Amino acid sequence: MPDFFRSASESVDVFVRLTPRGGADAIEGVEETADGRAHLKARVRAAPEKGAANKALEKLLAHALGIPKGQVTVSSGASARLKTLRVIGDVHEIVRKLEALAGTP
Repeated sequence: MPDFFRSASESVDVFVRLTPRGGADAIEGVEETADGRAHLKARVRAAPEKGAANKALEKLLAHALGIPKGQVTVSSGASARLKTLRVIGDVHEIVRKLEALAGTP
């Protein structure tokens, strides 16, 4: 399976498919689309209005990674289901936590 993230020197970009108004705030693993791209599947209770779903997603991923929510921001796809979130911090530690979150070695 292709990676659902891309690391740089000081940050990691995480590719996410978000379902707003999903009934619960949860990360549901990794899925691969027909074109071969991988995304972290997430759902939030918040509606996609005035950035509420994006803020809930940032908070959800930060909590799942055990980092402050200020280190996670939506860097692209703010009004789309497929988003890129930038996570700033210790790249090796973030990658390790993402792999554990996805259940990959």
